[in-house]
Amino acid sequence: MSSRAAAKAKLSDQTNRPARLLAWYDRHRRRLPWRAEAGERADPYRVWLSEIMLQQTTVRAVGPYFEKFLSRWPDVTALGRASLDDVLRMWAGLGYYSRARNLHACAVAVLSDHGGAFPDTEEGLRALPGIGPYTAAAIAAIAFDRRTMPVDGNIERVVSRLYAIEEALPQAKPLIKEMAATLLGPSRAGDSAQALMDLGATICTPKKPACALCPLNDDCAARARGDQETFPRKAPKKSGTLRRGAAFVVTRGGELLVRSRPEKGLLGGMTEVPGSQWLAGQADAAALAQAPELKCVTRWHRKTGVVTHVFTHFPLELVVYTASVPPRTRAPEGMRWVPVATLDGEAFPNVMRKAIAHGLDL
Repeated sequence: MSSRAAAKAKLSDQTNRPARLLAWYDRHRRRLPWRAEAGERADPYRVWLSEIMLQQTTVRAVGPYFEKFLSRWPDVTALGRASLDDVLRMWAGLGYYSRARNLHACAVAVLSDHGGAFPDTEEGLRALPGIGPYTAAAIAAIAFDRRTMPVDGNIERVVSRLYAIEEALPQAKPLIKEMAATLLGPSRAGDSAQALMDLGATICTPKKPACALCPLNDDCAARARGDQETFPRKAPKKSGTLRRGAAFVVTRGGELLVRSRPEKGLLGGMTEVPGSQWLAGQADAAALAQAPELKCVTRWHRKTGVVTHVFTHFPLELVVYTASVPPRTRAPEGMRWVPVATLDGEAFPNVMRKAIAHGLDL
């Protein structure tokens, strides 16, 4: 029997599942800074901000950033009037920086095109920068109670186990979404979605799920078979090719030489120390030849060891070179000096913070 046929065969006794799920949620819902209290209407701004931040990031990591953003920009109008540089600085360390650029662009669009109010339909939300199918469904359901089911990683896991969906991700996504929609009741769509999210985060966990506490345990096909930890099925991961490069940590008294990355592309718009290209198989000599042009630097000091970082599609190794220049040395074109004492306020991605710490022995 195919995954689709087997899953649909399991639907014969589904009528009370949404009610059981909501009853469990009413007792065990997580308290999260972006989540409305029971009976209160959700704030679309908070829902949107949290959903963008939570993409490929954990709830624990997002919490402090969410609070900082909310304190600085309490609504979408305030965020839409902020500068992109300020948003990138506040985002620094959260990773996947295209999200920050899209976050700012979306706030600007909501302010300029919608009078500061988010559209209340999936279609309207999807037309905004940085909002894809999942995020549009999440905001529509949670903030506006539209009858739709967003499917994140937690919900994928719950649904794939509940119906023992054998097809591997990502091919299984359409079927998982179809089956997830069966867990929607006639009302409270936002609570249904958040219930499944909480169920996956606290009960139906990747390892050692607490099946005895699950409100849907009697219906779970994977639990009945005893192989629930093997779901969702996943295709083998392809590891990216190692890339190599160099980072040049140049100081002028208490200042550091930096530049901004191009707006488009990996880490777009972020601050970095000068560096070489990141290429597979690049020799150290080739990377060193891409050092910034500073006539007063006659010799670069190579630091022992390398800085390592793993991006989504490839791992990276950086050799770090350092140099110290006289007080009045001008920055090369496109670069600038910033005080070392204020580096925490710069929009450095984590890989650059590692390189700087390595170069300055911090």
